[in-house]
Amino acid sequence: MNAEYERALGQNIWALRMKKGFSQEQLAAQLQVRGCDVTRSALAKIEVGQRHIYPDELRALRDILGVAFEELLPALP
Repeated sequence: MNAEYERALGQNIWALRMKKGFSQEQLAAQLQVRGCDVTRSALAKIEVGQRHIYPDELRALRDILGVAFEELLPALP
């Protein structure tokens, strides 16, 4: 993945998390309940574009945050 795109994806996740009022710890716990091995630290890295995100994590984030994939994923240039 493109580093700029990963940063934009992380910013989207951060903004959606904030909108829902979740802390990183709370969102990471919700991901873990759904079988994703994402710690608070890993989530922090995802939000700043330093860690790749896997398809099952994207699907879980979509479900937890209650958004469509189009809201989660940044538009391609």
